[in-house]
Amino acid sequence: MSATTKIALVTGGSRGLGKDMAISIARKGIDVILTYRSNQAEAEEVVKAIEGMGQQAVVLQLDMSDFNSLDAFVQQVSATLQSVWSTGSFDFLVNNAGMGATVPFEKVTEELFTDFLNVHYKGIYFLTQKLVPNINPGGRIINISSGTTRFANPGYSLYASMKGAIETFTKYLAKELGAKGIGANVVAPGPVETDFNNAAIRSNPQMKGFLSSLSPLGRVGAADDIGSVVAFLCTDDARWINGQRIEVSGGINV
Repeated sequence: MSATTKIALVTGGSRGLGKDMAISIARKGIDVILTYRSNQAEAEEVVKAIEGMGQQAVVLQLDMSDFNSLDAFVQQVSATLQSVWSTGSFDFLVNNAGMGATVPFEKVTEELFTDFLNVHYKGIYFLTQKLVPNINPGGRIINISSGTTRFANPGYSLYASMKGAIETFTKYLAKELGAKGIGANVVAPGPVETDFNNAAIRSNPQMKGFLSSLSPLGRVGAADDIGSVVAFLCTDDARWINGQRIEVSGGINV
């Protein structure tokens, strides 16, 4: 590894938004560790795409709903950095892995609440804490939130509440890690056509049409609308953006 090689860790990088984030980051000349929960074959395809661009990429398994697996994952990250790049540290942490469900507030169960808490807040909080010692000065943490923290979308009370917590957490990361030279920002997508939440938008033309009508630009988002912004935040051009929530939603409900 050359002294100038930067490395990003993208959780949930095997498909959807995370896949595009990983590929967009690699286009900036940054190497990538990406994680998958269950589909290793999909993740390996992303690795091949990144290697085809001349960057190094490695895939690791991570299930954010299994809180007790985080320590073993962090050890794996350290071992991978050492074996592949001969270093103990990396530069960019993109907390993207997530789960989706559209459930009316009155039907949310405690079990579902706990799953969302682990995946979207508790897991991210402590995974970030455990990885901070491995993040280089000048590094960045990028947390993924949602437009639904700004505007209410029925059925998203659980998802959006956890994302609201992440937005507050990110400000504190920026404040408390600044002394280490580490910055932190939030990227908040609006409706995006991917396979997230059982492809809720992609498989429902009526919903897609309605959401498109709410946007001044007359469409829902695509994965590469989001990945390119995350990749930008991993460049030196974005060095002075810190503690910010950047909504990438095409101006929906503006």
